[in-house]
Amino acid sequence: MYCLQWLLPVLLIPKPLNPALWFNHSMFMGFYLLSFLLERKPCTICALVFLAALFLICYSCWGNCFLYHCQDAALPNAAHDPAIVGT
Repeated sequence: MYCLQWLLPVLLIPKPLNPALWFNHSMFMGFYLLSFLLERKPCTICALVFLAALFLICYSCWGNCFLYHCQDAALPNAAHDPAIVGT
C-alpha cells in the first residue's frame, strides 16, 4: 500500500471558497489523478481503497468532494465575506 501515500493527500486538499474556482480545481484534481494512475499504475487494492474513500466523501456531501458541489451543502460563512472571496 505504498501507493496510497500519494493518493490520500488528494482527499485532504480543500476546495476553494470562491465558487468561480471550483471548475478549475476539479479539472486540476481530475488531471492529477488521471496522470497519477497512468504513470504510477497503483495496485488494485490501493485503487479500490482510494475510490471507496472518494465515493464516501462525495456521497456524504461533506463539501470536500472535488467532483461536484452538493446542492444541500451550504458554503462556509467565510465564503460570503467579500474581503475573502475577492472582487
